[in-house]
Amino acid sequence: MPPKTANTSSGRTGDGPKKVHIADTPVTLRNWHQHIDWLNVIMIIGIPLYGCIQAFWVPLQFKTAIWAIAYYFFTGLGITAEPNPNLTRNGAGYHRLWSHSSYSATLPLRIWLAAAGGGAVEGSARWWSRLHRAHHRYTDTDQDPYSVNKGLFYSHFGWMIFKQNPKRIGRTDISDLNEDPVVVWQHRHYLLVVAVMGMGVPMLGAGLWGDWWGGFVYAGILRIFFVQQATFCINSLAHWLGEQPFDDRNSPRDHAITALATLGEGYHNFHHEFPSDYRNAIQWYQYDPTKWMIWLWKQMGLAYDLKVFRANEIEKGRVQQMQKKVDQRRARLDWGTPIKDLPVLEWEEYVELAKSRALVAVAGVVHDVSQFVEEHPGGRAMINAGIGKDATAMFNGGVYYHSNAAHNLLSMMRVGVIRGGSEVEILKQSRKGE
Repeated sequence: MPPKTANTSSGRTGDGPKKVHIADTPVTLRNWHQHIDWLNVIMIIGIPLYGCIQAFWVPLQFKTAIWAIAYYFFTGLGITAEPNPNLTRNGAGYHRLWSHSSYSATLPLRIWLAAAGGGAVEGSARWWSRLHRAHHRYTDTDQDPYSVNKGLFYSHFGWMIFKQNPKRIGRTDISDLNEDPVVVWQHRHYLLVVAVMGMGVPMLGAGLWGDWWGGFVYAGILRIFFVQQATFCINSLAHWLGEQPFDDRNSPRDHAITALATLGEGYHNFHHEFPSDYRNAIQWYQYDPTKWMIWLWKQMGLAYDLKVFRANEIEKGRVQQMQKKVDQRRARLDWGTPIKDLPVLEWEEYVELAKSRALVAVAGVVHDVSQFVEEHPGGRAMINAGIGKDATAMFNGGVYYHSNAAHNLLSMMRVGVIRGGSEVEILKQSRKGE
């Protein structure tokens, strides 16, 4: 039988039809609605919009406002401070850290944080951490699930609104997550956790003073919206706004504004460089409430094994990046003709040329100082004394030790190099006269 061939025009092969994921097809007027994840659109845009409309008819009570803000921080920390289940040392967590293993936590704290993370309504710890590990491993590539290179909107929440081919997301190891009973239970019963922690508890809290609708709208729907937007800023704003003091090969950046918006996750350049450090901000004055809470839990005996990168390694990263920036600035400056590109002169040639031009030899390099004789701060006589001679000792020592500015200025006057170096040639000349 003849071999089976592919039919490229129909998208079929001899083995049958090959199904193409919608995300791998162009967006057209006919199929655009198929590219949209409508469930996420309802959850991320539709429900918050409904909450905003309801707010026109539901007055905000002061007690409810305080309760909504408190619950915002409670559920926000559930995302940023999630801990390592300590079943393996590979770590896990919503961020700090069922994703990075930056510290370990006792069972009560893990249960508490799993509940709080569910109240943020951002997916289960297992789902969230799997994507975040892929983000760190494949930052800014096509395998990064929320790469900022696809646009600020896409990295913020476009990656959830538009369908993604799961096979395109980078592979990561989540075996430790699958072995943690807290993570597994929360993943299996996620909708129940969302119903109770996302809406039930907010309503119950406000119901203590009779404001059930206020709890539903403000501590529930709108609080979820603001927590989600704060977390989304880690994927978008933290990769777009700020400085890169440790590494600029990828997009993560540090900025105080992002830190305020994300409960301390704004020092993202540091975080991507040192992901297993339980801190995001390393200076005492930088805003990082998640770091402070983890430290407090340690004092209470709820957290332990807090991981911190050595200051020496952190400083090396900072210095290397500083040196890189210095080298880039240096490369933009004119430092004169490179020595390797200068013509090579015999000593005799140099001496002969110096009879008609003001040439001086310093450390084996010939410089034409004709335009500088009259401007020399030390007077003409000082320069004239070195013309046609080896002026190395005169320039680099003697009566006056020239400044960096003088060395830089002299480098702009290079015209040649002495074969073998001026000191060698002087020794040869002296031996000839013996």
